[in-house]
Amino acid sequence: MKLKKYHNLPLDKFIDLSLYNKKFGYYMKKNPFGKKGDFITAPNISRLFSEMIAIWIIKFWQSLGSPKKFNLIELGAGNGEMMKIIIESFQNFPSFLECCNFVIFEKSPTLIKIQKKKLGKNKIVWISEIKKIKKNPAIFIGNEFFDAIPIKQFKRKKGIWFENYVNLENFDKAFFFEKEINIKDIEKKIDFKISQNQNFIEYSELGLNYLRNICNIIKNNTGGLLLIDYGYTEKKMKNTLQAISNHKFANILEEIGNTDITHNINFNLYKKFTKKIGGLDVDITTQKNFLNNMGIKHRAEIISKNQNFFKKADIYYRLKRLIDEKQMGNLFKVMLIKNKKNKFKLGF
Repeated sequence: MKLKKYHNLPLDKFIDLSLYNKKFGYYMKKNPFGKKGDFITAPNISRLFSEMIAIWIIKFWQSLGSPKKFNLIELGAGNGEMMKIIIESFQNFPSFLECCNFVIFEKSPTLIKIQKKKLGKNKIVWISEIKKIKKNPAIFIGNEFFDAIPIKQFKRKKGIWFENYVNLENFDKAFFFEKEINIKDIEKKIDFKISQNQNFIEYSELGLNYLRNICNIIKNNTGGLLLIDYGYTEKKMKNTLQAISNHKFANILEEIGNTDITHNINFNLYKKFTKKIGGLDVDITTQKNFLNNMGIKHRAEIISKNQNFFKKADIYYRLKRLIDEKQMGNLFKVMLIKNKKNKFKLGF
């Protein structure tokens, strides 16, 4: 396939093309979730995960003073499984449920159709721009949201910065190359000194823009962001770019539009960026610690009572995938951003 207008693209534009192009973009044409897809997310491993998130949301809402109206916004709802279980869990708290406006921020028409089919009976508003959120206290939740947003990459060689590009003159023979850039122009654009103490930079311009908008909504209307994603907390950035196909690593430049392209979140960068905005606190822990602190093991004990051996084994096998240090337990981090005045610490 030859598309002349796509000749030379910075890495983030290439990823955007691969994932979100209306004709052949990965997220625009298929459901990548579950056994038949390319990966399985925590809500699809065990409903316990979403139940813990639901409990956390209710407790956090109480920390905001139990507002009569608030927005619960899921960032990128995947196949709708997490929101489905959250709403089911809320049925036990009718007075809380009355206060909650459900919002899903989603850009993929294919995934919106899947979400609407799963969640159709519930009153949910779908939006494609974060700025369209109404002025109420806002609780944002995002599970594996930021890792799917296109990233840029830069390398410093002998004091000169270069940006990673992709040549797409021929889709079947795509290759990486580098272009010299002025890093100060990049830092001016994002209003953040991202090159400080770095020789390699990997970040999402769009991701930081989303983060800034969310932080401003939290500052102006009160609320918080609970973010769960795989990533690391080291200060030095590293190359984490990867492609996934059929639950296995794949070549990023092959099968363009048919593989998921993702990266690990640098939570230290997100923390520093949020702190610069001001007025907000940031807490970070591992998924293992968060779920254990929320009582997931106790919940597993309750639902496994009076179950046969095979059902019990399945519950604990799924639980292990979520909290085991060698599986998702340490690889995934949980980050909470909230107003400084709010001392809420549940899960952290």
